[in-house]
Amino acid sequence: MKRLAVVALIILTGSVGIYFFNQYWIHRYDGLIARQAEVYRLDPDLVWSVIYEETYFRPWMLGKDGEIGLMQITPAVGREWAAETGLPELQRQMAQDPERLLREPERNIQVGSWYLEKIREQYPEIPDAEARMVAGYNAGPSRAAEWNRVAEGQKALTREEFVNRIDIVSTRAYVNSILNRYHKLKGRTQRAADSPASTSPKPKPDR
Repeated sequence: MKRLAVVALIILTGSVGIYFFNQYWIHRYDGLIARQAEVYRLDPDLVWSVIYEETYFRPWMLGKDGEIGLMQITPAVGREWAAETGLPELQRQMAQDPERLLREPERNIQVGSWYLEKIREQYPEIPDAEARMVAGYNAGPSRAAEWNRVAEGQKALTREEFVNRIDIVSTRAYVNSILNRYHKLKGRTQRAADSPASTSPKPKPDR
């Protein structure tokens, strides 16, 4: 009996340790994400959800088509970003050794957030453009624009209609996975904001 209790305690301790390590792992870049999301007027929960899907927060990851780092930035996107900065040194570094530059977490998140904003700018009349943004991030902005196209005078597609138009199976799965995670995260954030503890006035400290 004593042996069983010891084994149970070891299992429980290990499970708790794994849980807290996982929480640390998936939230250790939250500050960087929030900073870059604010710069590029993005929801940090969406950026977080993209990173979760792309690499599960592993900055050393390299994709089969040359994608680099946390948000799997391609060298071509990196060069486009560097050119837009107008800084010759960044352009030189991105041209010579994009992997070295894009392995750095904050720089990677910066470029990925910039790219998401560039895609969003194509849909100024759509308030909930996340599906278009994520589809463009994965399959390219031109494909997302094609899936979004409607006849002149026709109303814009709903999110569901847009997703149903995606004819690349892997991209549709990618979009659905990110949006599901994003909306669950937004739901938890909203419930926390609406909880009595967050809305009730805090007691004044004793003077």
